[in-house]
Amino acid sequence: MKRKTDLDMPVGKVRIVKDFLPTPEVLFSGKKVRVTVYLSESSVLFFKMQAKKHHTKYQRVIRELIDHYVQQAA
Repeated sequence: MKRKTDLDMPVGKVRIVKDFLPTPEVLFSGKKVRVTVYLSESSVLFFKMQAKKHHTKYQRVIRELIDHYVQQAA
């Protein structure tokens, strides 16, 4: 008999979100500033999985996402 896990439980209404992440291959050459930010565990896990998929570091994926957002908002 199969054990139920949290993954087997309904999660509610699902919405497909267009992939808006920049490609990890894009290099950022500007000056970097160190910051401290607290993220949810699930967010960090998501970025780590994306980074692994593209053979890069998860911090870089987060940085590129923020830089891409700033460019779109400007």
